[in-house]
Amino acid sequence: MKIAIIGSGMVGRAFALRLTELGHEVVIGTRNVDATLRRTSPDGKGIPAWQFWAKEHPDIALVSFYDAGRFAEIIVNATEGAISLNALTLVGKDNLAGKLILDLALPLTYSPGDIPRLTFANDDSLGEQIQRAFPDAHVVKSLNTMAYSIMLNPSQLPGSHNVFMSGDSHTAKSKVKALLMQLGWPVENIIDLGGIMTSRSTEMYATLLFQMAKISGDYNFNIAIVRK
Repeated sequence: MKIAIIGSGMVGRAFALRLTELGHEVVIGTRNVDATLRRTSPDGKGIPAWQFWAKEHPDIALVSFYDAGRFAEIIVNATEGAISLNALTLVGKDNLAGKLILDLALPLTYSPGDIPRLTFANDDSLGEQIQRAFPDAHVVKSLNTMAYSIMLNPSQLPGSHNVFMSGDSHTAKSKVKALLMQLGWPVENIIDLGGIMTSRSTEMYATLLFQMAKISGDYNFNIAIVRK
């Protein structure tokens, strides 16, 4: 399957490698290809410049957001939530029409010395905002309740734990479920929460996610739903 990762940061790169390993055709989209290729210093999070990473992974192409949208059958939104709508606008409404958008992002704001905070909650979600902005696309929110390493390799944690998905299109959610199973998620551990409005619930979990990481010192954990 042809998959475009929107966002050339750490999460986007990790997804590209894993999906390529699984046999998919993958490109990574960035806002300004020339600027990304010229950069030599790490970004604000310490992620090495693209050119150094690309030398080790020459088979993964870097393209513009728009060209990524033209290429792909599935769009993975791996941008920071604060810029997701702008980035997807650059992908192009026509390029997104009829396509699946797998949204991983969280709408966060950052303050020194504090855990990230949601910029909005309760009455709206980023997943819903993306669906409203691109009504002809099929948005599925998933994998936003854990670290990216667990998203891509759930077996690194012992025992049974869960991943959630929210979206209005049953067909799109079926495709996401198939992709999750390829990543190693057992089908019984994939929970369909319902329509895209239910992405409010998984986005609001972010506060607990970051607080747990703060007190434990890492992100080596996930949610497990235990039933009687």
